[in-house]
Amino acid sequence: MKNSSRNSKPITWRAFICGVILIPINAYWIMASWGHGGYATGQSFATSLSLYFNVIFIIVVLAALNLLVFKFTRRWTLNNAEISMLYIMLAIASSVAGHDMMEILMPILPHAAWFASAENEWAELFHKYVPQWLAIKERSKLVDYYRGESTFYMWEHVSLWLTPVLWWTVFIVVLVSILLCFNLLLRKQWIEHEKLSYPIIQLPLELTNNDFAGHLFRNRLMWMGFIGAGGIDVINGLHFLYPTVPTLGGRLYDIGPLFTEKPWNAIGWTPVAVYPFIIGLSFFIPLDLSFSCWFFYLFWKVQRILSAVLGLRSLPRFPYIDEQGFGGYMGICAIALYLSRRHLKQVWKSIVTGGLGLRNAQEPVSYRVALAGILLGMGFITFFCLRAGMSLGVVWAFFGIYFAISIAIARMRAELGPPVHDLHFASSPEFLVNALGTRKLGGANLTIFSYLFFFNRAHRSHPIPHQLEGFKMAESRQINNSTLLWAMTFAAIFGTIASAWAFLHLAYQYGTFGDQWVSWYSFNRLQSWLSVPRGADYPALIASCVGFLTAIALFGLRMRFVWWIFHPAGYAISGSWSMNPFWFSIFLSSIIKWVVLRHGGLKAHRKAIPLFMGLILGEFVVGSIWSILGIIVGQPMYRFLY
Repeated sequence: MKNSSRNSKPITWRAFICGVILIPINAYWIMASWGHGGYATGQSFATSLSLYFNVIFIIVVLAALNLLVFKFTRRWTLNNAEISMLYIMLAIASSVAGHDMMEILMPILPHAAWFASAENEWAELFHKYVPQWLAIKERSKLVDYYRGESTFYMWEHVSLWLTPVLWWTVFIVVLVSILLCFNLLLRKQWIEHEKLSYPIIQLPLELTNNDFAGHLFRNRLMWMGFIGAGGIDVINGLHFLYPTVPTLGGRLYDIGPLFTEKPWNAIGWTPVAVYPFIIGLSFFIPLDLSFSCWFFYLFWKVQRILSAVLGLRSLPRFPYIDEQGFGGYMGICAIALYLSRRHLKQVWKSIVTGGLGLRNAQEPVSYRVALAGILLGMGFITFFCLRAGMSLGVVWAFFGIYFAISIAIARMRAELGPPVHDLHFASSPEFLVNALGTRKLGGANLTIFSYLFFFNRAHRSHPIPHQLEGFKMAESRQINNSTLLWAMTFAAIFGTIASAWAFLHLAYQYGTFGDQWVSWYSFNRLQSWLSVPRGADYPALIASCVGFLTAIALFGLRMRFVWWIFHPAGYAISGSWSMNPFWFSIFLSSIIKWVVLRHGGLKAHRKAIPLFMGLILGEFVVGSIWSILGIIVGQPMYRFLY
């Protein structure tokens, strides 16, 4: 569908006003879900999935209210383009607020000052490398922040956080803007030329129809899935509150302890669980990817067992699954750029010659402007990091790796729609430490790594796929891309500010002692790096190269043989943490989808789609209600996710 300014649907100020109202509410929900006491009282983690359940719930409520208003007057109802715009804005705002962005950054900023002690020697080890503007260093002023029973709305507290929060807000907005510029360069190729499927937004597109997804909500199969998944969460929620009520799963069952003899006990933690929403999400991804996810998950377990048989478990971290996964992501990035090579040549020609080239009404800015945005953004990032104490080469290597991972994630989401893509603890800092060693990197670089940890620990709430999916929704809903560009930029800016406010509001009210495990990990790792300097880790580098070459080989075999079912994306994403709880549900979904296609064909597959949308909706809606209820009453509730 063409998306020219001539036939684009109007986006009124009502959509932006709704966004201004909903983004702070959404940020408060995300921050309160982190829990006043950490995981023990958290209300689940909305942004740890590709499809954010908090955004889906808000859109369902908004669409229901829109339908109610429609019965009285059409004047004040939002059209499907406006509701779609709100979905995109909330998704972007959730990404910057989420579990791998602001939710992690905020507790990190004061942690090194408050928890420094004579025992850990943090003050001697790295406090000298932390600039005053980058973090909170006045320990005596943090008492109310950690203990609570106070308020953020005092100048003493506001002034303490003002400088670092402003600096980090600009940093995050610039980083997200660079990602947006990458999407502007690749949008036409991945949306209009290759026409990738974007499985993750199939449900949001249904929910943002003008008739409140009338055909979907009149479908009996959808309600069967909704009642089935939602009913399970209702019963499990009651069991959480009243243990005499029977439970229907709702937990992880580790089969690892069943293997007690060597070498089988090397299998490690292997949880089995059935998540209806994962079964639903996995139904929309290609069958070869869902098969590859659980196949390669078991493949990693076999590697662990074989390494025990061969006596290689004595090597630290062998078989280096995280490093192999990192190499797989680098391979996916290389594949994505290779498949886009002709388009990128045309883009470069347009930039160099200054002609219109590919520039038309569908592009919100010219390719020259997009490239200038990347260069100017990297100029600020470089200035920020150099001022913080990093060296120039390390800055460029660090963010070059991050952007390569970003492109890989964007491509996977556009083409395949995996439910997770976290890549835990295998990003820029880990690779640079493996490649150069802590001695060469030095204390200043390593210290800033610990403050940049918030967007490199994992990549679940990564903004780039949501930006790209936003452009795809704009094409489907005939939204002007220029309007969308400004809306996404506004959502990133306002979402970052709202997230900082929500976190600090809750922190001074309840205290933050429980929100520290990620911060502890970051600075304990730094303490280890500085206390015990080490050189390059060549086995880890070899594992990364193996991962890269394996992904390239799997891609080549897919191009050579039509029947080849092993997907490089499945290899890349299956070894990280998030695949542990979900692999069995993906396995079940792949079996169900195979049976449907085998015996019913595409017609049966299309008819079954509402059932699996119902599984997602039922669990997301009921799970969201439990989450909100827990926040309101201030006590733990059943979490359908983890």
